[in-house]
Amino acid sequence: MTMTFLLRATTIAMAASACISFTFTSAYAQPKPSPTEQATLLGQFGDWGAYKASPSGKTVCFALSKPTSAVTEPAGRPRDASYAFVSTRPAEKVKNEVSVIVGYPQKAGIDATATIGSASYVMYTQNDGAWVKNAAEEAQMVDAMRKGADLVVKSESARGTKTTDTYSLKGLGEALEKVAAECK
Repeated sequence: MTMTFLLRATTIAMAASACISFTFTSAYAQPKPSPTEQATLLGQFGDWGAYKASPSGKTVCFALSKPTSAVTEPAGRPRDASYAFVSTRPAEKVKNEVSVIVGYPQKAGIDATATIGSASYVMYTQNDGAWVKNAAEEAQMVDAMRKGADLVVKSESARGTKTTDTYSLKGLGEALEKVAAECK
């Protein structure tokens, strides 16, 4: 369980390290750049882009989308950008791992939820990331995402802000096909 958790927890970190360089001043962090800055765009498919990067010489491919709607409660709370990822890391034999960056540190011990149509999935949280809690449900979730219209992710920040991010799933199937072709 611990090894699985550690491997899965590196998904966003690997994609981010391949694609983001963080710049810090003495007291404040600068705004985080997009996770796609140092990745190569393989193609844009509807609302999803397919990307490839090679952090530390290891290939990572991912489909990525930004939310089409982001609601916070209370309204107007600031946060960094949020993203949904479906990642493939051939060197680790990981294929179609679903994760999200929610744009703020999340409340410890509180799971996020992801809903596609009538299907709902629990996502464990760590820092500003969330991953499917039951790895056995991941393939089922990706299948639901391929067939669904929207992915709705609900989470809560460490400060109690509740967030609902809605992602269009238009183009996800084609983006995943491109990722599969590039990352074998």
